[in-house]
Amino acid sequence: MRRTEPNPGCGCGVFLGRGETAGRAPTPVPSGDVGDIPTIVAIPGGRAEVGTDAPIFEGDGEGPRRFVMLAPFRLDEAAVTNLRFRRFVDATGYVSEAERYGWSFVFAGHLSADNGGSARVSGAEWWRKVEGACWRAPEGPGSDLAERMDHPVVHVSHRDALAFAAWAGGRLPSEAEWEHAAHGGLTGAMFPWGDREPDEAGFLPCNIWQGAFPERDTGADGYRGTAPVRAFAPNGYGLFQMCGNVWEWNADAFRVRSLKRAAAAVNMTAAREGRHLLKGGSFLCHRSYCFRYRIAARIGNSSDSSTSHTGFRLAYDIRAAAP
Repeated sequence: MRRTEPNPGCGCGVFLGRGETAGRAPTPVPSGDVGDIPTIVAIPGGRAEVGTDAPIFEGDGEGPRRFVMLAPFRLDEAAVTNLRFRRFVDATGYVSEAERYGWSFVFAGHLSADNGGSARVSGAEWWRKVEGACWRAPEGPGSDLAERMDHPVVHVSHRDALAFAAWAGGRLPSEAEWEHAAHGGLTGAMFPWGDREPDEAGFLPCNIWQGAFPERDTGADGYRGTAPVRAFAPNGYGLFQMCGNVWEWNADAFRVRSLKRAAAAVNMTAAREGRHLLKGGSFLCHRSYCFRYRIAARIGNSSDSSTSHTGFRLAYDIRAAAP
């Protein structure tokens, strides 16, 4: 992969390519029990809705709407927590890619004065390349996981997620599985709870940005940054925070389904850079700038990249034993 300076764009979904990898594989780890055993939800199979015919960001490949047949599967009710990931690391000695590289991307508004001088990302200055930032120290040196063990683990790459999944006996969900689960039994809904948009006057069903991005987050939903993985009401299938809080890695490579000539170029670049799909938006999303806390919304990032708003949850085949 090449080191590429990220292009400015969505505040929470801008492509932040780490680059400078040459086929690095996840650190090998032995199998074992997770320890912090999650609640796993059975998701019915059948005709699943994917995408939308009313895309907000057409270039992201949000459309067209299509239907696919899925076998039943299971999905963690919530994103993998810091506690669960720590137990994985304690049991295996796994070293995340952010730790091996020595840095990761952090939202500038969350940095202390000690880390505030980190390198800015050109065109998306609210992102900083922070030395020492990793899952253990989400805002870099001096930060820790105190009071955040029930928050989603962040600064995990796609490869880190795959390593955890292999150890835990699960896998990452496909985009079709993720969207089917996020709908929670609703047909055609924009969000996991229906079509009503979050507002700043009291309807706050997920952890997103309130205020003027990126200068001021009022924290009207109770959080400035990540929230506990079960902080908001679940959807119809009992799944927590399928939209908002953190972007979630999916198994699929990122590609755009379109007959337009521009899509071919996007797909060629994504394949060259090894981008994988992320779904769900994050605490940095806001209607005025990054309206990606919708079920159909999607972005791609290189498999070795990590940020302070990216995590994951696991899926499981029905025939497989739960961890």
